[in-house]
Amino acid sequence: MAIAVNEDGYREVIGAAEGMKEDKTSWLEFFQSLRGRGLAAVRLIIGDKCLGMLEAVGEVFPEAKYQRCSIHFYRNVFSVVARSKVKIVAKMLKAIHAQESKKAAREKALQVVETLREMKLKEAAAKIETGIDETLTYMEFPFEHWTRIRTNNAIERLNREIRRRTRVVGTFPDGNSALMLVCARLRHVAGTQWGSKKYMNMKHLEITGFESDSIAG
Repeated sequence: MAIAVNEDGYREVIGAAEGMKEDKTSWLEFFQSLRGRGLAAVRLIIGDKCLGMLEAVGEVFPEAKYQRCSIHFYRNVFSVVARSKVKIVAKMLKAIHAQESKKAAREKALQVVETLREMKLKEAAAKIETGIDETLTYMEFPFEHWTRIRTNNAIERLNREIRRRTRVVGTFPDGNSALMLVCARLRHVAGTQWGSKKYMNMKHLEITGFESDSIAG
């Protein structure tokens, strides 16, 4: 599924695929279909660490920057941390993303890496050292947009809603019937909840020298 913020700052669903795999070929087909429908001038792609997606987006939207969802990154770090230490590590990670600039965040990340090594959490330290920069791309955009483009939570929440709806039905006759239900729900959300509240003020892009282009997640 793909969601974009249009030039007026409202979210809209721009694509949904049935049975989509995580390989490069599937993502290429998906992104090319979006471009074929008119999606252009994409400046930012927000997602989890899917290598197939990253390889494909570089070919279809080479001008776009990549923001790794910070929440997914946290979960990846937590996977190598003992449960008793997850809360303290979470505070350290949040401290990185609470900085006022990308430079400051990088400096904080170095401090966190050193602290984790002292705590004998070498795997967690390595994940932060090698992956933190992918989670800081949002800091290159207007400060007013940071909380909106730091994660892909908008899609995560929508996915949960779709799962809830499809579980009520249980079994579908075929893939198309399931896709019809999903698309109907997407249209409803986009036309009611999203269509009545501006997600981002796109004028901040103009004020800071950015072009008012698409930000897709």
